[in-house]
Amino acid sequence: MLKELSAMIVVAAAGIGAAQQTAQAAEIIILASQGNISGARDLAAGFERASGHKVIARQERNVLDTVNAGTPADIVIANPPVIDDLIKQGKVVGRRVDFARAGIGVAIKAGAPKPDLSTTDAFVRMLRNAKSIGYSTVGSGLMAANIIQKLGLTEELKARTKFLDGFPAAEAVARGEVEIALQQINVILPVKGAELAGPLPAELQQYNHFAVGVLAVSKERDVATALASFMGAPENEALVRKSGLEPPAR
Repeated sequence: MLKELSAMIVVAAAGIGAAQQTAQAAEIIILASQGNISGARDLAAGFERASGHKVIARQERNVLDTVNAGTPADIVIANPPVIDDLIKQGKVVGRRVDFARAGIGVAIKAGAPKPDLSTTDAFVRMLRNAKSIGYSTVGSGLMAANIIQKLGLTEELKARTKFLDGFPAAEAVARGEVEIALQQINVILPVKGAELAGPLPAELQQYNHFAVGVLAVSKERDVATALASFMGAPENEALVRKSGLEPPAR
């Protein structure tokens, strides 16, 4: 009887060990975009260290297309209204978790003199003195265009403005295609050959907001939910700030 009991204990212990290994081996995929991949990767690394799970942050050309195609994944990052809409469609389950926002900055060629960006007047002088200006037609580029329009400079700068899509606008600065670029700060920082001159003046600054949701197609919903909570937790704000993002306004 004692031998049988000992055998049962060994089998039970082996089962617990196998379950723990299975839990530790969970692989979570985050669908991200150019605008938020930096924060996704830093938070993924933090969650990996804290939990033992593997997290892959994958940059998609069009996150919504990937979600709508039913591609296997666990977490999606998008603007809060987009996550809300995906919840209504049943493509995201649980609650929306706001985790970051991104301000706009000015990219200049590495080593170039940094322009004064302390006030709106200084920012306007920089734009008027720039030989060429670049920004995209989506995301922060739309915000930049809106700011320039509100300043009444759209027509004045039109001939010197270049629209840059498909790659970080700061890359065009690094290649010498434009003198300055307006883009999300976290997207400027990793670009070799360019550097951040500084953020826009506070009175002009606009933010792109990011939230996460757990995908209905996820096969690891419990772990994905834990990751979503981790990404939005105030105690993990240092990981959000690491790449130049900011925590959401609380």
